[in-house]
Amino acid sequence: MPADTPFWRSKTLEQMTKTEWESLCDGCGRCCLNKLEEEDTKRIYFTDVVCKLFDAATCRCTDYKNRQAKVEDCVKLTPETVRDYAWLPPTCGYRRLAEGKDLLWWHPLVSGDPETVHLAGVSLRGRALASEKDVPDKDLEEHIVSWPGRVPKAARPRAALETRKAAKRQGR
Repeated sequence: MPADTPFWRSKTLEQMTKTEWESLCDGCGRCCLNKLEEEDTKRIYFTDVVCKLFDAATCRCTDYKNRQAKVEDCVKLTPETVRDYAWLPPTCGYRRLAEGKDLLWWHPLVSGDPETVHLAGVSLRGRALASEKDVPDKDLEEHIVSWPGRVPKAARPRAALETRKAAKRQGR
């Protein structure tokens, strides 16, 4: 691999340092949405209800270090377990790399700008969301939404453009 190859293209998930691993989080906040699992089919449904520790302005956890002690069902992603979580959004850097795909153009590691995840419409910023502090579990079904399981339209055109530019640079 050339020396200027980014770590996420030259290392496996298991070879990454803790800092590299943590930097794969694009800050979208989609994993902080409450999800429901259908018992019979194991199908996952996203809701528009966020974790009680979610900060809508930053799209980050307000107590990341202690989140698992404060939120019983908070999942800690690791290189060893990330492939077990099929509910991760299709835009998620962890999921994409685990599936052998590259990070998308708006990912902060690619763009160099933590705001591109918001500009591309991938993050939860600016969405009408409810907090689990205000929505009882029995009412979660009323909050099922499908958009977290999709790549937003605003994120796609630039991705296709970036792909075409890369192909031209490589002479294809």
